[in-house]
Amino acid sequence: MLRFRALMIMGSLGSSNGIHMNGGKGEKSYANNSIFQKKLMLKAKPILEETVMILYQDSSPKCIKVADLGCSVGPNTLLVTSNIIDIVGATCTSLNIELPTFQFYLNDLFGNDFNTIFKSLPDFYAKLVQEKGQKFGSCFINATPGSFHGRLFPNDSVHFFHSANSLHWLSQDPLMGLSKEAKTLNKGNCHIVSTSPPEVHKAYQKQFQEGFKLFLKSRSEELVAGGAMVLVLPCTCKSETLSKSLWEVISLTLNDMFLEGLIEEEKLESFNIPTYEPRIEEIRHLIKEEESLFVQRLEVFTVARDEGISERGDYCFVDGGIRAEFIATYTRAAMEPILSAKFEVQVINELFIRFQRKLVQLMKVEKFETANVIISMTKLVSST
Repeated sequence: MLRFRALMIMGSLGSSNGIHMNGGKGEKSYANNSIFQKKLMLKAKPILEETVMILYQDSSPKCIKVADLGCSVGPNTLLVTSNIIDIVGATCTSLNIELPTFQFYLNDLFGNDFNTIFKSLPDFYAKLVQEKGQKFGSCFINATPGSFHGRLFPNDSVHFFHSANSLHWLSQDPLMGLSKEAKTLNKGNCHIVSTSPPEVHKAYQKQFQEGFKLFLKSRSEELVAGGAMVLVLPCTCKSETLSKSLWEVISLTLNDMFLEGLIEEEKLESFNIPTYEPRIEEIRHLIKEEESLFVQRLEVFTVARDEGISERGDYCFVDGGIRAEFIATYTRAAMEPILSAKFEVQVINELFIRFQRKLVQLMKVEKFETANVIISMTKLVSST
């Protein structure tokens, strides 16, 4: 008999900066503006399939426990869940064994719109029954709020971790401890830009590295021996000739508004976008330092920043303005909550009008793509 359960489990109180995507299902919600992120996840699907299949073939747990870290809200959240159920189902069929019980933990910061996720579960469960039949078994979906830059689960308790489009977010403002002189050199900017001094880049880099090391250590302790992870995050390639990051474009746009007197200096100076896109060499080095984890696959791919625009049915002809609108809309869905903590709604409205215009100009002269890395890792089995 098919059984389902949705629970709210309180996670550890890790450090966080209150970042979350626009909730609900409205026009500006992340749920309705995350096609681009879905495309990135689909690029990673073959490696996800390979990793989960090998994991299940090697261990075949009766109850497989999976955590999606930085799950956010919207259709992408349960897409991961559905994909993993399908992969395990196909593996069980090939091995001629019964399906396991599924235990999913959906993780994000406390401000995430978990209510919208829970409201979508009845339809999700009904679709599973329709597609899999009554012999499917049990599926339990829980929410585990808290920062993934720290512990969330007991030791040796999770078989598989997944995280997509989340690990570039930092746990705190990277310039908090920077000297007044260094902050002055980056005056008017809220992220790393071409004119930023080395101290600013180093501060962002240090914050990412500290957070990623803690992330890896925490996941290693929480994984069962032989457990696995698949991570997808934006990165910086040494040889890339790609466009400016969207964070830099936001920073440049806010700087224009500051110079025109539309933003108070105090508000801009106290605002920094807590994101960092690491180099591949950094990622490899940090994983190597966590000796209990072994990299099975690491691949880099590039996608156009308007990837997925063709899925928007209202776009029959895609020109530069429409492409820029698409990018600006999903950027706003991700950034509006953190911007709202500092700026009034009229400032945010003006910011994204100008941001969209700037994108149109940039797309005329730059290859408007972004690099991303997919990493498949396994926890080594101790020889003792």
